[in-house]
Amino acid sequence: QVQLVESGGGLVQAGGSLRLSCAASGRTFSSYSMGWFRQAPGKEREFVAAISGIGVSTYYASSVKGRFTISRDNAENTLYLQIINLKPEDTAVYYCAATMSPRLIRRDEYDYWGQGTQVTVSS
Repeated sequence: QVQLVESGGGLVQAGGSLRLSCAASGRTFSSYSMGWFRQAPGKEREFVAAISGIGVSTYYASSVKGRFTISRDNAENTLYLQIINLKPEDTAVYYCAATMSPRLIRRDEYDYWGQGTQVTVSS
């Protein structure tokens, strides 16, 4: 069992930056690959980024590549998402999730989800 709690969202102006955090419970954090997803109003939850258990491999949606950076600190059981050059279309609830599946971009492969943190970007 893994419990996930996101933080770090907020209201920012376009062009600004944020760092989202996801605190995980349990001693087996490094056993899980982790992902970030987001859901905008009226849209389906979409893949944003993912990272392997020991952080060697990372994956990004094409829409965020170059602006989003996923990282993890296994000693602190924490996942991060650094976002720069925020755009209004990045407005969404951001969720972190954990999986042992190798199919990291598939939402339905994730077993554990946080409650989400709201990111709102004003133009």
